Amino acid sequence: MSSHDQRTPEAELTLLDATMIGMGAMIGAGIFVLTGLAAEISGPAALLVFLLNGVVTAFTGLSYAELASAIPKSGGGYAFVREIFDDFGSFIMGWMLWFAYMIAGALYALGFAPNFLELLHVYGVVAPPDQVGAVVIPLLGIGVPAKFVLAFVAVAGLVALNAASTAASGSAETAFTIIKVSILVVFVAFGFFSAGGGGETSFTFQNFDPLFPESAGAFSILPAMGLTFIAFEGYDLITTVTEEVENPRENIPKAIFLSLGATVLVYLLVVTVAIGTLGAEELAAAGEAGIAAAATSFMPTGVPLIQNGGALIVFGAVFSTITALNAVVIASSRVAFSMGREGQLLPSIGRIHYRFGTPFVAVLLSAVVMLGSVVLPTQSAGNMSSLFFLLSFIVVNVAVIRLRRKRPNMNRPYEIPYYPVPPILGIVLNSVLAVVLIGFLVQTDLLALLLSAGWLVVGGVMYVALNRYRARGDDADSTAEQPTVDEPTEE
Repeated sequence: MSSHDQRTPEAELTLLDATMIGMGAMIGAGIFVLTGLAAEISGPAALLVFLLNGVVTAFTGLSYAELASAIPKSGGGYAFVREIFDDFGSFIMGWMLWFAYMIAGALYALGFAPNFLELLHVYGVVAPPDQVGAVVIPLLGIGVPAKFVLAFVAVAGLVALNAASTAASGSAETAFTIIKVSILVVFVAFGFFSAGGGGETSFTFQNFDPLFPESAGAFSILPAMGLTFIAFEGYDLITTVTEEVENPRENIPKAIFLSLGATVLVYLLVVTVAIGTLGAEELAAAGEAGIAAAATSFMPTGVPLIQNGGALIVFGAVFSTITALNAVVIASSRVAFSMGREGQLLPSIGRIHYRFGTPFVAVLLSAVVMLGSVVLPTQSAGNMSSLFFLLSFIVVNVAVIRLRRKRPNMNRPYEIPYYPVPPILGIVLNSVLAVVLIGFLVQTDLLALLLSAGWLVVGGVMYVALNRYRARGDDADSTAEQPTVDEPTEE
């Protein structure tokens, strides 16, 4: 092996960068498109849906924090499971996580396209998104929908940034995340200021009474939690770049808690304002445009550059989707890199580029699969991603318990308080959500379950094929190293 292959990632990301990676992924398109879905299923109790999802997520966040402080390796949940479980178990964990991140990336790329077109439409550059025609590819003469072209451009641009420099991609994530959080803070501030304003739409807590409408009931929050759980997937991305963060044993746990706490707070404030101004029924009717509809109803118009509240939210949605996309480009490539380094994918995937100092091949491979995933039905892809994340979080909580038992004296700069209660609660609650989600998908989206099972089958085949490939390589090496027997010489 050359010296180039033995390079390790350089620690170029600060605590702020790591925190913004988590927030950039969690405060993504979910806050804009899932709020209406939660309101449609559970009414005003959508506020509880996001609160309880934050609580469920926090238990697993504690497990990630302890494991990251004890095992400061890139790769996230895969790196932890690799230390504790057998070869096949760790491979399946990595295989699930890798695909879940790439599917999420495809969703964010497709979410970026209509928001970007809507932003251009607001300023009169293009027609409404549903009226934008196909883009003809030069030389080929083939018309491709504009959303696919924009999704490709977004992925290609971020892949180029990530392949060239980890520090640059981290800095971009930090800047874009600060911008979009600032936009949401402005939305929340105007929403609360509208209380008692007497206008056509103003904030009132009466929209939360009753919290559980008769048509939905208290138990409606469970399927809503399962379907919106992907909104809280993101803090785990921080652990995929552990080796690229300064002082990871201390900074990774801090970044997890900071990103989770800030995200839950932002979500609760935004959902409170959206329901408090529009009401759950109108928010549900607006669907993916619910937050924009709320902003348009109470924010001032005629503001220079911004024009109206809806335009501001569209602007925020563009930044949200692009930062979430950048975060999963980072995460998916690091999982693939870690698997390649451990010998569970091709060795070239687990190497650091001699010039750029990035997992170059892993970034490119992840981008190819990510772009291929855009052809999947959007809803099915989102459901697959949520299911895989729930399953992986269950395994991570099991992993922290097993590591405590197998290596009780291991150096753990951060330890879970009240152990083993949090990881056990994490296992139980994530399992409940996974079962509820599977039951919901059996009735509404069987394709997502079939595609999920198909990906796992492909993973099993890949695992067997790679083992045989490695075995042949080992046999060839052992044969080459066999000592030769000297022929007797005549005297």
